Amino acid sequence: MSATATDEAAVEARLQALRQRLGKKQHFEEAVNELAAAVRDRYAGASPTLRKSMYSTVCRVATVLQTRYTAPGFWHAGLNLFMGTEKLVSNPAEKEHLKTCISRAREHLDEKENEDSMPSNREADTRFLFEGHLTVGQEPPPPAWLVAQNLTRELSILTESSGDQDGNSNGTVPRAEEITPAIMNLLETISGDRDLETALEESLQGIIEHPPRAPPASKEVVANLPVITVTKEVIARLGSETECAVCRENLVVDDKMQELPCKHLFHPPCLKPWLDENNSCPICRHELRTDDHVYESRKEREREEEEDRRGAANAVRGGEFMYI
Repeated sequence: MSATATDEAAVEARLQALRQRLGKKQHFEEAVNELAAAVRDRYAGASPTLRKSMYSTVCRVATVLQTRYTAPGFWHAGLNLFMGTEKLVSNPAEKEHLKTCISRAREHLDEKENEDSMPSNREADTRFLFEGHLTVGQEPPPPAWLVAQNLTRELSILTESSGDQDGNSNGTVPRAEEITPAIMNLLETISGDRDLETALEESLQGIIEHPPRAPPASKEVVANLPVITVTKEVIARLGSETECAVCRENLVVDDKMQELPCKHLFHPPCLKPWLDENNSCPICRHELRTDDHVYESRKEREREEEEDRRGAANAVRGGEFMYI
């Protein structure tokens, strides 16, 4: 391995470590500042692969801020990161997404400043733990767009899961008995706030008019799927009745077949139209990566929540953990 490759591998390992630290409140600001320094010092001379990894980590910061943290210090750190990265990236889509992140950070900080300047009848010496720090005052409410976005996400997930159980997804709003505790908390948050109620109404209308569905597979992933030539050995290994699941034609020697990560084979002309509309294998539903940042971020959050649940399930009395 060359010195450059070794150096970039070290940077990639550092990025992976920073992604883990972003999930811990006590390390978030420090991790964001380290990421900003890495992007500032290394982005210009980095390979396309490393640049993409840096951009992905910056997007991870945006996701964490939008779904978990409201403290102004966290958002100031994120804003500086977004502004510095936006000046460096050249991809139009990445630049536009970072501009959106900058706009949201400024909106959040502006709302926080306005709230802090408003008089309050609450006791000034009320203390509470907020974002990992001991603070004086009442915890401020989240911004309107954040509550509406989180509630929309919860309803989208619940709608999709209901559709899976019925065998299809029609985008209908769940019944009252299906509402999750997370949704109930969000509904309590918006009660009596006209701005939040308006934002929520617009978001729910969007769900009803455009039912959620998985985005298509990443064009880069599809372009890099391996193509194999069918031989007698391949047919002997898979069986003479093996067929392309799309056109239902049996494999024959010298056929060109595209292989998905799940090892299922398809004729390239048959597979491409499917992956232009879907991100999963037609047979086993194994998912491929997409180009939709919001969708990928949600999947990552779900993976993290599942890991947290497994960790909690392993907890035993006395603060010990049992590993199986």
